[in-house]
Parts: sequence; C-alpha cells; structure tokens
Amino acid sequence: MIADPARSRMLAYLLTGEFASAGELARAAEVSASTASEHLGKLEDSGLIACEPRGRHRYFRLADGEVAHALQALAVLAERGVHASAWAHPQRARLREARCCYGHAAGRLGVALFDALKQEGRTAEGEDGLQLTPAGVEWLAGLGFVAEPPSRRARYAYACLDWSERRDHLAGSLARQLLDHFVEQGWLRKGSGADRALTPTVSGRRHLLPYLGMA
Repeated sequence: MIADPARSRMLAYLLTGEFASAGELARAAEVSASTASEHLGKLEDSGLIACEPRGRHRYFRLADGEVAHALQALAVLAERGVHASAWAHPQRARLREARCCYGHAAGRLGVALFDALKQEGRTAEGEDGLQLTPAGVEWLAGLGFVAEPPSRRARYAYACLDWSERRDHLAGSLARQLLDHFVEQGWLRKGSGADRALTPTVSGRRHLLPYLGMA
C-alpha cells in the first residue's frame, strides 16, 4: 500500500499532521482527481488515513500517530547506507534544522527539546510513555508554557525516532502542544502546503534556541 509512488507522496504530504483536501493531495501525488480518489479510498480502507466530511468537501489526515511513527521508521530504513549523503543536500538543510512531524517538532530542534526534557529529572516513565515531573513543569514554565493534562484519547509523551538525526525526538499530545506554543509565541514559523520546515524567527533564536541549548 505504501510502496505505490502516488500513495507514498500523499502520505508524505500528510506528515505535517494537518488536514488536506483531495485536490491538494492529487497535486502532491501528480495524478488526476479521479486517480487520487481511487488512491485515497484504498488508503482509507487500509486504515492509514482518516476522512472528515465538511459540507460538500472531504478532508484527509493520517489515521493516527502510530501511522506517522511507522512512516518515519520506514524513511530511516530506506536511507540506511546513504543517510549522510542524503542529508548533506542543501535542499534538506532546512528540514534537518527543524521540521514538523505529525504536529510536533522534529529535526535538530525536536531532538534538542527531547534531550532537555530528559535532563535533571524533568520526565519520568509512565504507563504509556513519559510523564512530566514537577521539575519538568517548572522548566517548561520558563518558556511560558502550561501543559494541558493528559487525555485518554491520545498518548501524552513518548520517544519517536527522528528521520534525519537517527535519535529520538518527543512525540505525543505534549509535543503538539509545545509546537503550537512555539508558533503562537512567534518563535517558529511554519511552511505552507507540503513544506514541513519550521523556521526559527529572530525572536526564536533569541529566546527558544538558547533555552534548548542550541545557541
């Protein structure tokens, strides 16, 4: 299902974690609207994507974080043996620095965030991944961030293997809340459409990156 080039491009487009229309996915896959509809039907039937009707239109997203995690792991496997040369390409430099992965930060910034949260007892092992400790809550408060309580509907915090860094970054609802906060604070700027790169702003380089040890 994933190996088909058109479906692969659709899934890669949806790795931002946001909804996309059938037309957007057809353009991303470089296929006609009717062919895109067939591919989307197969992806939905296989449980890889979910569809949400809104009026006369239908919008699609990845089914859940586990699908995103699997796609990331396959990307790492696909580049085994050529990883260094693949990520040395100038067009990938922005993605390696910081990018969006299913609604959370990935790349060097995402890894730095996870590394910082693992220091000084800021996180602890929980029933389904990680949980914040009082030290972690206090550290995040230094970024002006107040975490929403864990929900049974989604995993709160867990490690996700990073495609470019081959180390773990933070995934889960906590990671999505943090990325939203960084964007709202004007520290990171999201790309448009299929551009998954996150661009640190002047304010982000002054306030966020040093806090994560990236200055």
